[in-house]
Amino acid sequence: MACFLVPGTEAIVTTIVTAVVKKKENDIKRKVEEGTISVSETKGHDFSRKLGWLNKMLWGGSVLLAFEHVWHGEVSPVFPFLTAVKEGETLGMLQEMGTAGVGMAVLVTLAWVGMVIVTNALEKKGAESVEKDSAKANN
Repeated sequence: MACFLVPGTEAIVTTIVTAVVKKKENDIKRKVEEGTISVSETKGHDFSRKLGWLNKMLWGGSVLLAFEHVWHGEVSPVFPFLTAVKEGETLGMLQEMGTAGVGMAVLVTLAWVGMVIVTNALEKKGAESVEKDSAKANN
C-alpha cells in the first residue's frame, strides 16, 4: 500500500546528509590545496561517494516499489493518492509501512553497511600494499 514511503523518506534524509558531507569534504580538499592543513590530517576516502551508493539503492528501490503500487492500483493520481486512505484502511497501511517498509529500509541499509565495510577493508589493504612497495623501493 505505502511501504515505499519509508525507504523514500530515508532516501530524502540521506540525500540531504550526503550534500552536507560533500560540502565538508570539499572544504577540507580546498584547505589541503591552500596548504592550511596537511594531507596526513585528512581521514577517510570520500564518504559522500559511499553515501551516494546508499542514496541510489534507496531511490531505486522506492521508485520501483512506487511503480509497482501504481501498477496494482494502490496509488492514484488524485488526492489522497493512497487508495488505502480513501477506503478507510489507514491502520492497515500504517502497519504495512511499519513492517514491510521499515524492514526493506533496514535491509537496504545493512547491505550498504556491508558494502562500506568491505570497501574500507580493501582500501586499507591497498594502502598498506602501497606503503610496503614504497618502503622496498627506498631500500
